[in-house]
Amino acid sequence: MEVMLAYDHSRNSRIALDAVKKMYATAGELPRITLITVIEQPGSNTNGEDELFSAQYQEQKAGTEAAAAELARAGFPTQVLVAQGDARKMILQATEQHRPDMLVIARHSYKPDGNFIARRIDAMFDELDHMTFGTVSAFLARRAQCPLLIVPTQEG
Repeated sequence: MEVMLAYDHSRNSRIALDAVKKMYATAGELPRITLITVIEQPGSNTNGEDELFSAQYQEQKAGTEAAAAELARAGFPTQVLVAQGDARKMILQATEQHRPDMLVIARHSYKPDGNFIARRIDAMFDELDHMTFGTVSAFLARRAQCPLLIVPTQEG
């Protein structure tokens, strides 16, 4: 089995990584896991933007490679794909090229502070974001040609 996991070294992608490890912990044969990380290119060509992009690229690539090493230590055959561009399009393109049996992504969220009003405001902005711009998960749910597992990232 081939599993592709969208990973950006964030809190949410760590939750998705842990979910995949837990889901297959008792499997007789562990799936091959491809971690795909996408670094979005800056909108400007200034030196400051180039330096920022380079720093982000190195940090995200190193974090993804560390996650791959963690999976390998747990016995998962693992590979890393690094892409540059729009995350939605790059992940979709990777699924079309590599044909995984399943794509796993973390649901985008802002870590809740436990305050009822803050949670309601976050929910409203999440809905607005979904309606106006779309999310990576909504985009992939409509277009990916493989099963998609969207891992929830906040409690309550």
